Amino acid sequence: MREKNRGLALFTYLVFLFLLGPLLIISITSFEGGSILKFPPEEFSFRWYINIFDVQMFLTTFKTSIIVSLAGNLFALLLGVPAAYALSRFEFKGKKIVDAIFVSPILIPGIVLGFSFLRYIVGVYQLPIYTALFIGHTVIMLPFIIRVISSSLSNFDFSIEEAAESLGAGKIRTFFTVVLPNIKSGIIAAVMIAFLESFNNVDISVFMTGPGVSTFPIQMLTYVENYFDPTIAAISVLLMVITAFFMFMVERLMGLSYFTKR
Repeated sequence: MREKNRGLALFTYLVFLFLLGPLLIISITSFEGGSILKFPPEEFSFRWYINIFDVQMFLTTFKTSIIVSLAGNLFALLLGVPAAYALSRFEFKGKKIVDAIFVSPILIPGIVLGFSFLRYIVGVYQLPIYTALFIGHTVIMLPFIIRVISSSLSNFDFSIEEAAESLGAGKIRTFFTVVLPNIKSGIIAAVMIAFLESFNNVDISVFMTGPGVSTFPIQMLTYVENYFDPTIAAISVLLMVITAFFMFMVERLMGLSYFTKR
């Protein structure tokens, strides 16, 4: 029995090493002082972290990604909160179909979804690039908004809402004064997860960008094609830290149990 436990523990450590090893190598490589990406580094330096802020395209595309992610997140929230409430509160014909439609952007491969957006949003309707990016990122954020908020609503006692209505509060007032305050942690967590999904997205953005307009991840790919210095490693470390912080906040707000119930 002990040998089996030791074998299982060894296998678990190997899996963690396989998953975390590349991240550790990238983190160490980002402090290379030379002009070529190499492991192990020959000297320790913050040179390439400083270089991030010296490359103008990184700053420009970072701003673009932030604006698109925040704008799309806001619109996805305006659509997702009522949708999640309706799916959690009411029973109606075709509910499973509607739920499946909202989840479909997660199930459809990103390349297929991105090409579809390029074909219709850009090709047929000929919308501006920023508008196309906004629509595309709203669509990919909407499922995360709905699923997380629906998970939060699954633990909400709707009898409280009914009690408020029985005391004379209207449905809209009850929704804003009773329902929303009780699921605010779920809303914040949904916003964080959706923001990360949008900001780090590549497969949709690569089809939606055009001359003079790009997102931060796409600019990183372009930089790698032309340069082989540790700048991208430094950016990757910063993005890992930001992602870890966001996920820590989500865990503190909701806990992993919320995501395993549905």
